[in-house]
Amino acid sequence: MLVFGGPRALGELAAAEQVRPPTMSRVVQALEERGLVRRERDAHDGRVHRLRATAKGRRVLQGARARRVGKLAALLDELSGEEVASISAAAGLVERALAQQS
Repeated sequence: MLVFGGPRALGELAAAEQVRPPTMSRVVQALEERGLVRRERDAHDGRVHRLRATAKGRRVLQGARARRVGKLAALLDELSGEEVASISAAAGLVERALAQQS
């Protein structure tokens, strides 16, 4: 969320992840301890802290994504052309359904 959506307040993250703020607070604390996110004061409201992904946090996320994509590509390589076509058609249906909800 922070890598692709930019800085967010703790409450915004909790709502996006559908967890309670105390749960998100514990998650954020662990991410901070690992150097993956940092807190910053909001430029418009000094009472509010925004959480931002660090460079290390972005690298960790991108590395994990690359591994998942690689595994998926390897699995798809094992399928027949017909099976890949079926998956492609299904993905198109999902994209269309999601576009209609926006």
